[in-house]
Amino acid sequence: MMNRTELEGVLAHEMSHIGNRDMLVSTVVVVLVGFLQLLSDIFMRSVFWGRGDRDRNTHPALLIIGMLLAILAPLAGILIQLAVSRKREYLADASGALLTRYPEGLASALEKLARDNTPMAQANHATAHLWLDDPYQGKKTPALWFTKLFMTHPPIEDRIKILRGMRI
Repeated sequence: MMNRTELEGVLAHEMSHIGNRDMLVSTVVVVLVGFLQLLSDIFMRSVFWGRGDRDRNTHPALLIIGMLLAILAPLAGILIQLAVSRKREYLADASGALLTRYPEGLASALEKLARDNTPMAQANHATAHLWLDDPYQGKKTPALWFTKLFMTHPPIEDRIKILRGMRI
């Protein structure tokens, strides 16, 4: 479905993920998010179970803080992870454009992907972040600000606009 320059742009984008060490960055982010969630869990367990009878009378403010941490820490961790993922996509776009010296190739390929409404036969949430575009093509919803927080990739229209604005 793509011509030579578009395919070159897509390959440069994917090679840029390797060159920018995105898997290393993602691994570090996952470990830090896991650490944040472990701290939250340790705090909650220490508040509820304490170290004996003298700690059973925990101040209600600590209980509220512990509950908030238990609820918000995993959500904050996921949001941080997704934000880093989106920023790395922009970086791979820019690095790929620098590699080929022709940002229009990737922009054109992304345009074709955006126009293609063929859904994947077996798309699932576990592998959705691995695709260059959204594998749930037939189930598109408007990108509201809240929806954008939970996207693994930035909106394709924004990526195309940035690529078209590049001067190399």
